[in-house]
Amino acid sequence: MRRITLFLVSVVIWYLLTWPYNFQEHTMDWQIFIAGIIFSIIASILFVEVFTKHPHELFAPIRYFWALCYIPMLFFYMLIANLYVVYRVIHPLMPIRPGIVKVKTRLKSESGRTALANSITLTPGTLAVDITDDGFLYIHCIVVRETDVEGATKRIVGRFEPLLEKIFE
Repeated sequence: MRRITLFLVSVVIWYLLTWPYNFQEHTMDWQIFIAGIIFSIIASILFVEVFTKHPHELFAPIRYFWALCYIPMLFFYMLIANLYVVYRVIHPLMPIRPGIVKVKTRLKSESGRTALANSITLTPGTLAVDITDDGFLYIHCIVVRETDVEGATKRIVGRFEPLLEKIFE
C-alpha cells in the first residue's frame, strides 16, 4: 500500500511540475508523461522506507484544510520574526542572550515533529538543533527568555503545535 501511494503521489507531482498538456493544440507530450511514470516507479521502489508509515492518512481532506490554515499562520510568524531580527541588527544596543533551550512536544509522528522543527527553524532567531525520540526538541534562540521546559515550550512550540496536531496526528 505504501509503494502504491508513493507511486501515485509521485506521478501527480511529476505531472503538475511538468504539465505536458498543451491547451492550444489539445495535445499531450506522452514522452514526458511516460518518463514520469518510470521515475515514479523507481522512486516508489527506492524511497518507500522514508515515506509515511500510514499512507491512508494522506487522503483525509480535513488535514488539507488545516494545512491551508497553517501556511498563512506560519508566514505571519516568519514575518514577525524577520522584523524582530532586523530590529536587533539595526539597533546595536539591543542585548542578545543566545542559548539552547529544551522544549517538549505532544506530537507523536515523525512527520509532525519534523514539520514542527522546520517551522521553528524557518522563523528567524530560532533554530531546531535536535529532535529526540521521547518528544523533546533542542532549540537555539538569539534571546533566551525562558529557561524552564514548560515556559519555553509554551513560548516556542505553543503557536505551532495545535494546528500541526490536527494535520499530522
